[in-house]
Amino acid sequence: MLATLSAVAAAVLVSGTAGGYTVDAEGRFAPPAAFIPSAAVTYDQSFVPAAASIRVRQHTAAGGATTVDLRITGVRPHHSFGAYVHERPCGARPADAGARYENQPGGAEGDAVRLDLTTDAQGAGAASDHHTWGLRRGEAASVVIQDRPGDDATRVACFTVPFGWVTEQARAYDGKTTGPRTGPQVR
Repeated sequence: MLATLSAVAAAVLVSGTAGGYTVDAEGRFAPPAAFIPSAAVTYDQSFVPAAASIRVRQHTAAGGATTVDLRITGVRPHHSFGAYVHERPCGARPADAGARYENQPGGAEGDAVRLDLTTDAQGAGAASDHHTWGLRRGEAASVVIQDRPGDDATRVACFTVPFGWVTEQARAYDGKTTGPRTGPQVR
């Protein structure tokens, strides 16, 4: 277990400056019952084979605006996937990741971090989503990959990500104080 935690921790880079911070996490997919567990879990290898890779990068600016980038490689070629940030870490079952993260729970379209993408002939694809708001502490924990974009899609893979958060001081920052309080949340 300690070796697994060390391997996952080595794949996460957190850096910060007065202008915000960045969380950069990478992983290789493995089935839930793999001998060596992974933060990246595949539930359907016909879409996301074991050993396919994922990278999620979150950059949150000093005022709280957040961009989340997703890149996957080695998955089903020429395919459109849905992807969203979810509330809980990945688990043995697709439902373990919980509901989609929403800036305002029960809010309007655009309140979620949506990362839909289409892969190329080599099974690589990328997506990015930018919002003027930041993630709340403890409420964003994974990126779920779906078999297709949309609400009625099936979860085929999941990647647990140590997303950072924005404090209330940062949300209220007006540029005249000593600066916002933002920070990475490392679980």
